[in-house]
Amino acid sequence: MSTSERMLRLLSLLQTHRYWPGPELSDRLEVSPRTLRRDVDRLRELGYTVDAVRGAAGGYQLRAGGSLPPLLLEDEEAVAIAVGLRTAAAGAVAGMDDWSVQALSKVLSLMPPRLRRQMDAVASQTDSPGPWEGAPVFDAAVLTTLAQACRDSELLRFDYTAREAEVTHRRVEPLRLVSLGRRWYLVAWDRDRLDWRSFRLDRISAPEPTGQRFRARELPAEDALAFVRQGIRQMPQRYAVRVRVAMPADTLAGQVGRWGTVTPDGDGCVLEMNVDDLDWPVMVLAGSGAAFVVQSPPELAERIAEVGERFSQVASA
Repeated sequence: MSTSERMLRLLSLLQTHRYWPGPELSDRLEVSPRTLRRDVDRLRELGYTVDAVRGAAGGYQLRAGGSLPPLLLEDEEAVAIAVGLRTAAAGAVAGMDDWSVQALSKVLSLMPPRLRRQMDAVASQTDSPGPWEGAPVFDAAVLTTLAQACRDSELLRFDYTAREAEVTHRRVEPLRLVSLGRRWYLVAWDRDRLDWRSFRLDRISAPEPTGQRFRARELPAEDALAFVRQGIRQMPQRYAVRVRVAMPADTLAGQVGRWGTVTPDGDGCVLEMNVDDLDWPVMVLAGSGAAFVVQSPPELAERIAEVGERFSQVASA
């Protein structure tokens, strides 16, 4: 690599915000320790704050300084980017959530406190229902802390509020974050329960990295997304939905995906779903564009009537 290419590669590695042993960085860049030291000095001259530890176990780590490193961004631009990434990470931009978490993690780790306060002020004074009205809300700091722990394979401690409102203290080996529907989940190995678990992020509080590394275990599923879906299917749900819909079964099945079961029934089909919240089947039925009859539960028919009345009022206004 040329000097410029090497510098960009070094900066990219350091911006993961982890501690890099000197020999490992030298191997990655294919340079001598002396050349690595010169490259680090060049980054410092450009305004990047790079900490160094001397000795056989020495290494380097990029830390936040008094201002953002020279990314050719004004303060207002940096705040706008962080706010936009946080919105995308919450699922407002389809398909962008995973990449937004990684980018937001990098930006927040280097952002000075005064710009973080600006970002929080913008978010707190902006009314936005997000992609789904009533979706669970959690602190962006929780999201980025968990993302960094997954990336660095670092043991994590946090308090978790279960469905019964019981608060427990957890020690976990975080593997992956999963965005599914209106919620975010952390897939992790629970050290106290000696089993894999998925944790809803809106129920996690005070996450704290321990600095202790671990070797990742094998997940008993195809991937983290499949693991979360499997766990949701096994959970007892509040409502057992059954609706007869006047449309071909394969057409409705394509709209519902894995969230329900569609069975052919004469010239139509029967939709069955197990849900905690009736808003999802209401959205599915409204989007189908077909006539339907609610067979159960009665709460679904009441919810549809409420939504229909609200829409009628708007249309006649």
